[in-house]
Amino acid sequence: MEEHEDAQYCFQDRNSSCRRASISTSIYITLYIFFSLISVVTVFLNLLVIISISHFKHFHTPTNLLILSLAVSDLLVGLIVIPAMTVAILESCWNFGEYFCVVLLYTTFLCTTSSLGLLVLISIDRYVAVCDPLMYHLKITTTRMKYLINSFINPIIYALFYPWFKVAAKHILTMKFMCL
Repeated sequence: MEEHEDAQYCFQDRNSSCRRASISTSIYITLYIFFSLISVVTVFLNLLVIISISHFKHFHTPTNLLILSLAVSDLLVGLIVIPAMTVAILESCWNFGEYFCVVLLYTTFLCTTSSLGLLVLISIDRYVAVCDPLMYHLKITTTRMKYLINSFINPIIYALFYPWFKVAAKHILTMKFMCL
């Protein structure tokens, strides 16, 4: 296999470095603008939902608490996941290091899992509201909904403090990932 003199490598000092992909500048800029707009729109619209539900007292219903939690989760997706994954996908060379790669993958998993879990809770809430509308207000209260949201989200957050998580993180850090 011949090496070209004009080939650019991600890391010039390594023999096992991959080649830097060449994308036309116009496509490259267009994709960055497109994903930036998606991120900005996601953040802006979720902020509107968060402000609306938080500000007006009559919006503090069990279903709206689920929607508020989903908006917070999706806000994190718009602030963290979309920009970081845009860089990870569009850049052919990963220059941020192994630990940032692991943090990126964990944060992406955490944010998307919480969004999907909250969508499941919303669908369960709507199922109860449609199938048992007369008993809905007795079964689903604001206090129960707050407890349900906290019991769903807290294990994800507290996982950082459990010993098994530290062991799992050690194993994850020693593996090779897609962005290395």
